[in-house]
Amino acid sequence: MANSLVIIPTYNEKENIEKIIRKVFSLPKEFDILIIEDNSPDGTAQIVKNLQTEFSTQLFMVERKGKLGLGTAYIAGFKWALAHNYEYIIEMDADFSHNPDDLISLQEACSVGGADLSIGSRYKSGVNVVNWPMGRVLMSYCASKYVRFITGMNINDTTAGFKCYTRRVLENIDLDSIRFKGYAFQIEMKFTAWKLGFTLEEVPIIFTDRKAGASKMSGGIFNEAFWGVIIMKLRSYFKRYHRKTL
Repeated sequence: MANSLVIIPTYNEKENIEKIIRKVFSLPKEFDILIIEDNSPDGTAQIVKNLQTEFSTQLFMVERKGKLGLGTAYIAGFKWALAHNYEYIIEMDADFSHNPDDLISLQEACSVGGADLSIGSRYKSGVNVVNWPMGRVLMSYCASKYVRFITGMNINDTTAGFKCYTRRVLENIDLDSIRFKGYAFQIEMKFTAWKLGFTLEEVPIIFTDRKAGASKMSGGIFNEAFWGVIIMKLRSYFKRYHRKTL
């Protein structure tokens, strides 16, 4: 068993899932993969099951009854990772918008560089986004700056979803108390880790929009992030952030 686990939530990713799995397993550093599959009607789960016969000791899957939200998918993955004693737990999309080659630098920012949470950052060194319309780039960039302003976090890409957690971070977060289910989940997890005093480090990446399959982005996602971050900040004034373990 590798000491690093890559968690990939899936819903209708038949065009990408085999390619992303094979790419991760071809890397010079060893990673295991956990697929969180939300009952995709396109047969994604069967593709994974077929690959499990080939990668029986590295590829795992949790099947859920339906599309239950990104946040709950990752929380299910985090709990599974902790139960199976992984030291480094990484979030990654299935659609190649996150380059699997960057898994190594994210993991090493924690295992070698000493970060508690490393963040694949689109905005640490300029704006590194490929194939997005300008309006979407501006919306994403401004959303990250807005979250940084409201929360006080010294992070350029506050909404990033390509991240590596050390085990101790996830052990210290009450995962059942995380409120957001959509993309604001990414903000809440960073904010909670930061409030607990963990070291967050940004690793520059190039984000490339998906070439196959359909995007899951919607206006409701941005509304949740816009209003949710204000509510999250206000609640933080009345909450004690205390580490359970060092």
